Formats: sequence, structure tokens, C-alpha cells
Amino acid sequence: MELTDDVVYSLILLLSVPVGSAVKLIPSPELKKAVCTIIGIVAAFLTIGGHILHPFFSSVASILAIKIVGPRKCHIFLFFGCFGYLAFFRTCHYFGIPKVSPISNAVQLFITLRLIGLGFEIHDSYRELSSQEGSAEERHLRKQYVCIDPSSVDMFQYAFCFIGQFAGPYYKYRTYQDMIYSPRTSEIPSMGPLIPCLKQLPLIGVTYLFFSYFFNIQYTQTDEFYEHPFWFRLFYMVPMFIIFRTRLYMAWILSESMCMTSGLGAYPEASQPKCGQGPTDLKKLHESYESKDSVDYNYETIHSLSIYGCELGRTTKEGLRSWNMTVQYWLATYCHRRVPNSLKAYRVAITMTVSAFWHGIYPGYYLSFLLVPVVLMAEDNMRAAFRHGSQQWIESFDWACWFFKMRAFDYMCMGFLLLRLDYTLRYWKSIYFLGHVVTVLFLIIGMLVKKKSPTNVDTSSKMKEKVKSN
Repeated sequence: MELTDDVVYSLILLLSVPVGSAVKLIPSPELKKAVCTIIGIVAAFLTIGGHILHPFFSSVASILAIKIVGPRKCHIFLFFGCFGYLAFFRTCHYFGIPKVSPISNAVQLFITLRLIGLGFEIHDSYRELSSQEGSAEERHLRKQYVCIDPSSVDMFQYAFCFIGQFAGPYYKYRTYQDMIYSPRTSEIPSMGPLIPCLKQLPLIGVTYLFFSYFFNIQYTQTDEFYEHPFWFRLFYMVPMFIIFRTRLYMAWILSESMCMTSGLGAYPEASQPKCGQGPTDLKKLHESYESKDSVDYNYETIHSLSIYGCELGRTTKEGLRSWNMTVQYWLATYCHRRVPNSLKAYRVAITMTVSAFWHGIYPGYYLSFLLVPVVLMAEDNMRAAFRHGSQQWIESFDWACWFFKMRAFDYMCMGFLLLRLDYTLRYWKSIYFLGHVVTVLFLIIGMLVKKKSPTNVDTSSKMKEKVKSN
């Protein structure tokens, strides 16, 4: 019996969790790097076969680009080069090369993030080493705990490290290096943070199986589906989004568990680690490593998911920030913040386009992602117009925001699942493009009411008085 991609994918994630525990016990940094790389190559070859040539070529080409171009411009070459190859990778079957599988796509997605991120890390390290900003102590700490200078072999080993290879999380080269050379590996906890993480799986798994049994996306592609009444078609996107997100929840929880068993992304709590970034207080990080006392660690650096934020966050912005958080960090750090000031007004749209392209080349991704900036603007306008008054009113308004946030995600999720332009537009048309209509209505109503809002009038008057007084 041939195993489906979903079964293979699940087995890889499940097996990687105990493998991480074995890797953590390896005392030699060089041996640990080699083992992580060999496991990554073997796992990729066993699951995607000859398609492993795609990530192999991407890695070798990126390493050569870094060496030839140098640290000043390598990040630009890698950004456009890796995304260019990603486009070829997804269309290679038009050139006589076998079409890639979904698992091959997952491997290529995360190796693309790693390679582009590596280019930016090398570029930023080059700038940091030539900078004179801050005190001598601050510069020394940044050089010691932020900057990187990897060899070609180091870069290749990072690219093929098995941790996060199939489902993330994204982690920087510096995070990988800190795991390999951690001075206090034996003190880093694994089981303590792992058990609460895994406790979430049974309920999520049961929810996924229950809804998957009664609902499936293929049914929306049949004529029979569109013979059902409007309320049925409208309701159908709700369980589809439940299936979509619970499936990803399970993958991300197992991916985080893999990091915890291997010790990847563990930093002293005193250093105030942030998702994707790592330690933010380098002085405290240094003191923790030098201290002879016991140190408390956390795994915030590789934290990919806040289920509370996804499920109960009141705003779209909070929901987005709670979802696939390390990839959100990558998009914010290497895309959103790097957009030139001349294009500042289009930063969100550009970032959403990059995100859509990273996910795939299907029109459904773009139809969904490009609706996000409009939803955010509509939500901001409505909050500015109506979120003031009594505490009871604000609380009620926030829950209304939550309701419409979840329905917006339901609506956009259908583009992610249907993928094709005709399938997506047919479904949205069958519910009268309700997501677009409501979003535009909220955008206009919020804009009109916001201008007449007493709060905004008072703020405007205060600003004018302040200008006059100066």
C-alpha cells in the first residue's frame, strides 16, 4: 500500500522529535553538525527522491553567490536568485522535468527562507563590523553574539539541517550556530517545555479528524455543491478553515517539539529572546553564559504559533501575528523593513505579494493575500470610528471585531484551498463576494464616521492649538 503525502509528512515530523533528543546528546560540535546534515539529506532523499537536486542546486548556487559577490550585495542576489529559482521549481514540468510533489515543495520553501536569510545575516554582519555605533562594550557583544562568519561547509550544513526542514520553524544561521556550540547544552531543558506543547495535540487532532470526516474542499468543485442554498455555501467556508488551521497547528506543534528536544532556539530568559530574532539583551545573555548559577531558558526564538491569538485575538493584525510567527519574522525583517522609504506606502502590499509568491504561484494565493491590506485598513478605520465610549461598548465592539476577523479568514482561506482562479471566483461569486462587499463597506463607513468622531475632532483641535502655541 502506497503511503499518501500527508501520512509521510506526519511520520517525518513524529520521528524527528525523538531524533532531536539523540542529537542534543552529541558532545562534539563538528559531529553534531555532520549528523544534523546527514539526517536532513537522508530524510529528504527518502521522501522526495531525485527532487533533492533542487534544494541541493539552490544551496550550492547561493553559497557560490555569497563567495563571488561578497557581503555588500549578496543579500540582493540571494533574494531575487532564490525566488527566481522557486518560480522555475514550480514550473519545471513545463520544461520536461518531472513535476515536484507537495513534500518537495515544503523542503524548497524552507530552504529558500534559510538561504535568503543567510545572505541578509552575512550582509548585516559586514555592516555591523564596520560600524562604530554604540559603546565599545555593545559593539563587542554584537560581534560575539549576533555577527556570523560561516564557511562554505557551514552554510551547506545549515541549509540541510533536518530541524525544521519540512514544516519550519524558520531560524537564523546564528540560532543554528548557537545550538551547535552551546556552552551549557546539558542544562538546557527539553521535557519541561515539551510536555505542555504536546498536550495540545489530542484535542486539535480530534477536531481535525471530526471536521475532515464531514467536509472536504473537493466537494466545492462539484456542480452539486452549488445546488445547495446560499446559507449552506456561506457556512461551508467555516469548517474548511477549521480543517486548514488545525492541520497546520499539528505540524507547527511537532516542529516546535523537534526544536525543544534538540535544544535549538533555547536561550536564557534573562536575555529576553524574541520570536525569530533570538536574544535582545546581549549583556544579560553574556552574564547568563558566564554565571555559575542555574539559568532559566525558554524557546521563544522558535515559537511559531499562539493558538490563543489565532482563535481569540480580537483583531486581524493580532491573528496574523499569531500565525506561523517565525515566517512572519522573516517577512518583517527581510522584506517589510527593507522596502525603500520611497515605497513606504506600499510596504504591506509588497510584503503580502512576496508572501503569496513564497506560498505558490496559484492565483488563489494572490486573491487572498492582496485582500489582507484592505481588511487591515477597514478594521483600523472601524476601530478609530467606533471603539470609544463605555467599557461595555468597547468590549462588545471588540467581540464584533473578533467575529468579522474570523469570517474574513474563513473567506480568504478558500483562495488558499481552491488555488485555481476559476474555482476561487466561482465559490466567492456563489456567496456574492460577501467578504469583499463587507470589507469595502466597513472601509467606507469607518472613513466617514472617523472624520466626524468627537475623539478625532478633539485630537485635531489639540494638535492645531499645539502648533499655534509653538
